[in-house]
This record gives sequence, C-alpha cells and structure tokens, in this order.
Amino acid sequence: MEVTMSKTRDKLIEVARLLFAKKGVENTTMNDIAQSSKKGRRTLYTYFKSKKDIYNAVIKSELGKLYVCLDAVAYKDLPADQKLLEFLDVRLKTIKDVVSRNGTLRANFFRDIWRVENVRKDFDIREIEFVKKILDDGVSDGIFDISDTQATAEVLHYALKGLEVPYIRGTVAGLTDDNEKKINSIINMMFKGILKK
Repeated sequence: MEVTMSKTRDKLIEVARLLFAKKGVENTTMNDIAQSSKKGRRTLYTYFKSKKDIYNAVIKSELGKLYVCLDAVAYKDLPADQKLLEFLDVRLKTIKDVVSRNGTLRANFFRDIWRVENVRKDFDIREIEFVKKILDDGVSDGIFDISDTQATAEVLHYALKGLEVPYIRGTVAGLTDDNEKKINSIINMMFKGILKK
C-alpha cells in the first residue's frame, strides 16, 4: 500500500513538473495536474494541500537529482583535491541541467529565488556536509592545509551558490560547459587564491 502511495505521489510530482515547465506555475491549476495525471482532484489533494505544496515538492524532487549526483562524487575513491574539483564541476553542471530541463520553470527559479531557497535549506546542509567530508579527508591525507573545515565548507558552498545564476544564464565571462579551462581556472582560484607564491 505504501509503495503504491509513493508511486502515485511521484507521478503527481512529475506530471506537475512537466506542466509547470510547459505552461508555467501560474498558468497551471490543480485541476490540470489531476487531469493530466489521470487522477481525481481528491487524490491530488490527498497528497498536496495546494499548488504551492506541489511546487515545493517539484523543487525538492529536482534537488534530489542533484543530491544523487553529488553523493556519487563525494564517495568516489579519489584523492581529496581531485574529488573536490570534480564535485564543484559536477555541481555547477548538474544545477544548470536541472534548471534548464524545466522550461518555463527557469523563470520561476530566477523570479522566485527565495521560495527555492526556503525549499533547498535541507539540501544546502547536506551539501556542506559533503564538502566538509572531502575537506576533512584532504586534511587527514595531508593534501589540504585547513584549520577550520566547517567554515571552509560553508564558504565554498556559498561561493558556488553565488555562481549558480550567472553560470546558468551563461553570463560569467567565458564560463561555459564547453570551456573546461575557464571552469578549472575559477575552481583553481577558489582553491589556491590569487596570491603569488
């Protein structure tokens, strides 16, 4: 019974995501979601109290895809410096893919960034934990010289969040998926700083 409920909920979320991406959140009704999913409105309201609830569930589901990608990188058998580089690269590319594949949801992502921020709080905490683990491993292995891995993980996390919108929009000078050299340049700056050695 619980598996069926989970499948029904997942289907409703995916149908809502597709409708939001095609028509926009404002132009999609709960009735549209119920009809497109071939479920009654009563079923829809069993899982979600409002369109806001289902929109939040869509964002959480999309962030879940990002989490799976980052989890895979965080536990790879790589030296910490290589793992962190891959983590940062995968994170930027995956968030761009998640936002880009959702059509008109892109506009909502940028316009309603605070709602997205509220939904992604748990994700942010988990991401900081991933980065801290990589940094701790690097310190333990003598790769990194960091006195406070928690603070460093938080700074890296917020630096990446700051790069998200410009990266997705393609407004960071020369920073595109096709330009690995520029991506590595930005990542190296974050690692090594700008001081001449």
